[in-house]
Amino acid sequence: MIKNTFCILDGIGEKLEKRLWKQGVLTWEDFTDADELLGLSSERKRFFDESLFQNIGELNTGNATYFDKRIKRREHWRLFDFFKDNAVCLDIETNGLQPNSGGYATLVGLYNGYDYKCLIRGEDLTTENLNKELEGYKYLITFYGAAFDIPFLLRTFGGVKFDIPHFDLCFASKRLRLQGGLKKLEQDLGIERDESVRGLDGYDAVKLWEMARRGSAEALDILIKYNKEDTINLMQIAFILYERLRLSTGIEEYLSCGVA
Repeated sequence: MIKNTFCILDGIGEKLEKRLWKQGVLTWEDFTDADELLGLSSERKRFFDESLFQNIGELNTGNATYFDKRIKRREHWRLFDFFKDNAVCLDIETNGLQPNSGGYATLVGLYNGYDYKCLIRGEDLTTENLNKELEGYKYLITFYGAAFDIPFLLRTFGGVKFDIPHFDLCFASKRLRLQGGLKKLEQDLGIERDESVRGLDGYDAVKLWEMARRGSAEALDILIKYNKEDTINLMQIAFILYERLRLSTGIEEYLSCGVA
């Protein structure tokens, strides 16, 4: 989808993007190869050509950090198909308090589509280990992470780096007019949770941490399982929401089979 996208260019919105698709300008290469385009002056087209040539070069080298800064956050979903093989899902648990009131992360779960990794407070949850885990990825997937998980970690772990594109499924679902939180979204999409943690919520996670802190290994195991279900389900949801967002743009009306 990203190479079909023109609304990342300054001065081009979704309406003009659709007009370009209607003209048969479906990819960045279509745009730069055209001698002229309806509605664009030669000077303006040259400016856009330069931007697209740079985008093509950065995309070919897999420079995710460039696109994190170059593209508005609400359009980061368009990068999912390109970076999905180097994506990581992230979800945190906390002690229920805000950082300025003694709040801290108890667990940070990470899932890359194959392996789940859990960093635990008091064991291996440090800024160094967080950065070490994150540096191997080029794309971040969360649910409400832009408003909660990421700001929370930035406030409680000085030096942690989040400089890759971020697909926040919460805001993506709202854009698609899907209601409710993560658990409701899972139900609506037919995604099942392990029976051992079905029905648990964030309040339960706080209580489980308190029990674990007092020495309950069983409570810690359940908390990790709960976080794992939260984290690994994000990848499945990302595939579903990406495809729905892609279809919502109307691109399929203009694409020949296999172009996107």
